Amino acid sequence: MSNRLEQVIVSMVEMFEQYAGQDDNKTQISMEELKQMLEKEVETPELKEKIHADDIKEAMELLDKNHDGEVNFREFSRCVAALAKGYYRQKKGKGGRRRKGKEEQQDINHETLKESLAP
Repeated sequence: MSNRLEQVIVSMVEMFEQYAGQDDNKTQISMEELKQMLEKEVETPELKEKIHADDIKEAMELLDKNHDGEVNFREFSRCVAALAKGYYRQKKGKGGRRRKGKEEQQDINHETLKESLAP
């Protein structure tokens, strides 16, 4: 039986291949494919409520260096890592000032995403 880290790595690669394989370009994920993947694969309410359409668009813009509307596996990996980092910070109560209100919380989520994706 493989360990948890191996399972995470294999799952990540297989998921990329599955969603990248939906169109002609099997080595990249389009913004629409990324959106579909996040909507389908993220099920827990605590994560789902942290991922907004604006976050997906912003992540794509930050990751898509050549502005072709698609990300390769390396860029996809950075996106997943940024989401994991944002979730970790939220779970531990770190990363941003505590403010009230959904709009203000979205501002924190956007800033966390920007910080996570910065080179």
